[in-house]
Amino acid sequence: MQKVTPFLMFQNNDAEEAMTFYTSLIEDASIKEIARYDEKGPGKPGSVIQAVFTLKGQDFMCIDSHVKHAFDFTPSFSIYLTCDSELEINRLYYTLAEGGQALMPLDNYGFSKCFGWVHDKFGVSWQLTFPH
Repeated sequence: MQKVTPFLMFQNNDAEEAMTFYTSLIEDASIKEIARYDEKGPGKPGSVIQAVFTLKGQDFMCIDSHVKHAFDFTPSFSIYLTCDSELEINRLYYTLAEGGQALMPLDNYGFSKCFGWVHDKFGVSWQLTFPH
């Protein structure tokens, strides 16, 4: 085995929008590569066949699925971020929750001084912590 990479499947042709949003929020993040469908398909022309982006050194892959599935993202898999400050966790929590859903409000749950869990507007789940 060479590598383990989280893989996100978007069903509304919004993979590129999601990557751009995520990389704009998090330091040391970038879109590394994007391959797109052309007019030959099978996906919508310009949508993402496969892309790689990085958040704090962790690669993620994503696609715009041209096949509609009966399933989507679930909070049972989430991206877990350890923040450096209360200012950072507040900024990320409220920005990610906008247009999405708060699953656990920012609070002290005993295992972390400040923790929150959200679904973003794309349906991806994020757990955010500021442990000290």
